[in-house]
Amino acid sequence: MPPGSSGPSQQRPTKAMLEAARNAEVPDIIAPGLDVLFCGINPSLYSAAVGHHFARPGNRFWPALHHAGFTPRQLRPQEEARLLDHRLGITNLAARATASAAELSAAELRRGGEALRHKLARYRPRVLAVLGITAYRTAFAAPKARLGPQPGCIAGVPIWVLPNPSGLNAHYRLLELAAVYGELRAALDSGFAAAPPDQ
Repeated sequence: MPPGSSGPSQQRPTKAMLEAARNAEVPDIIAPGLDVLFCGINPSLYSAAVGHHFARPGNRFWPALHHAGFTPRQLRPQEEARLLDHRLGITNLAARATASAAELSAAELRRGGEALRHKLARYRPRVLAVLGITAYRTAFAAPKARLGPQPGCIAGVPIWVLPNPSGLNAHYRLLELAAVYGELRAALDSGFAAAPPDQ
């Protein structure tokens, strides 16, 4: 099955396909006026090989999103475009795929933060949710940042930092991860960032 296929099942990429996906990009799922723009660190080789975000087996993004109340059922990575129906989107701090986020330099993350600033100014989501506290601290020079809502905004958009959903993040089991993601869902339902972001 070729990359980008949306069939009922996704063929696992071969080792050669994974290596060929190095430095490839996965297109953003984005539109103006989203409720939440989720921002990952960068695509895995698996995600780049199949052409969908958070596609690597073991990644908890899609089940956490569902259990947190963002989607009525668990979407498959191939169904990522349906996020727009729920006013949700996906982007990344660094566009290029790597075997590990550790391959990204601090300078690359900072450049990604600046590119994200321009993207926020263009699309104006209600909230930016960054998936990874360490990457957020580096990209935005916020070494003392903690999970949850952040002081101030970026390009007028409020920021909420969530744990990285990668299966390699052993600090959170799925239901614990979903509970933390659910805090953002509850805040939105209670009116967090309800007013249009300032210029």
